[in-house]
Amino acid sequence: MALATLMTFKCALVGVPFGGAKGGVRIDPKRRSARELERITRRYAFELMKKNFLGPSVDVPAPDYGTSEREMSFIYDTFRALRPDELNAGGCVTAKPLALGGIPGRTEATGLGVFFGVRECLEDHSLLSELDLETGIRDKRVVVQGLGNVGYHAARAFEQAGARLVGLAEIEGALHSPAGLSLDAVVEHRRRTGSILGFEGAESITSGQALELPCDVLVPAALQHQLTALNAPRVRAKIVAEAANGPLTPEADDYLSRAGVLVIPDIFLNAGGVTVSYFEWLKSLEHVSFERLITRWHARMGEHFAEAIEHLTGKRLASDYRSRLVIGPSEQDLVRGALENTMAVAYRAIRALMRDRNLPTLRSAAWVLAIDQVAEVYERAGVFP
Repeated sequence: MALATLMTFKCALVGVPFGGAKGGVRIDPKRRSARELERITRRYAFELMKKNFLGPSVDVPAPDYGTSEREMSFIYDTFRALRPDELNAGGCVTAKPLALGGIPGRTEATGLGVFFGVRECLEDHSLLSELDLETGIRDKRVVVQGLGNVGYHAARAFEQAGARLVGLAEIEGALHSPAGLSLDAVVEHRRRTGSILGFEGAESITSGQALELPCDVLVPAALQHQLTALNAPRVRAKIVAEAANGPLTPEADDYLSRAGVLVIPDIFLNAGGVTVSYFEWLKSLEHVSFERLITRWHARMGEHFAEAIEHLTGKRLASDYRSRLVIGPSEQDLVRGALENTMAVAYRAIRALMRDRNLPTLRSAAWVLAIDQVAEVYERAGVFP
């Protein structure tokens, strides 16, 4: 129920017109065979449909803990089999495989959204001056807890942007290296050995200790309630970026705020996944890819631009430069750009409200903004919660 509520306000905050819901099956997927997981998922979809809880204009599931595009394909196939006359069946679920009408970039969307949100914050000079931090991501010390779908893609984006991954944590333990860790090398080590521990050139510590490492940005990207009243006093990060849902207890949040640690709230930072799910939902309802709609136009504009440069300079552009100008964006480029813009606009709205109403934290500003958005919907509908 708490996650459903969080999803409602998260959607409102980033302008996604979904109501917000959560559901699942209480099992340990690691102890089930692939065949059992398929049967369980299909039965779950069947039960939802019996109660009219599943459909493109009713409720649209997406993956979360323990699920992936495989389970989403089971839900889609079950829905399509039981509703063969539903024209918009593809919109009943998101994060589908590309072959079933999914959208490029959905897998990494939540982690990439985390990166875009933190990047916006790290360009906010007025906030960073209070933390004695320089703007920009390069050389920032980052610790990521959880190398699942969210944590891995967030860590990868930070690494590619020039940050140092000084700590990586998983369920079996964690690694610490002040000089920085290679994400791909750590993942390959875990694939070969079954654990991230024992990685050459890094100190092996517990997952709990990773949360207490000195760093600029701590990214808890695992489960809820990882930072509590017990370990919050030992946190040495300057920024805590809530990539997971509810990784801080209220007591931990209160302590960190009073201690001068900047917390970027999950209601904003974790919204990348549902944002790109919204793009996929639109694609399914429109029955056309975004790339097909716009790529040729962009390519034509690039060609005109290249011709203008050649006309003004009197020189012929080299073929590699020309090809960079005239190629149109792929669907993945469009999705990534739209996600980046969504996170940037939401962050700036949160900061503007924080200043205008003199609110103490990003979390309070994010929640006020989300509540205002929901209230506006109710007001337009003539209904008051």
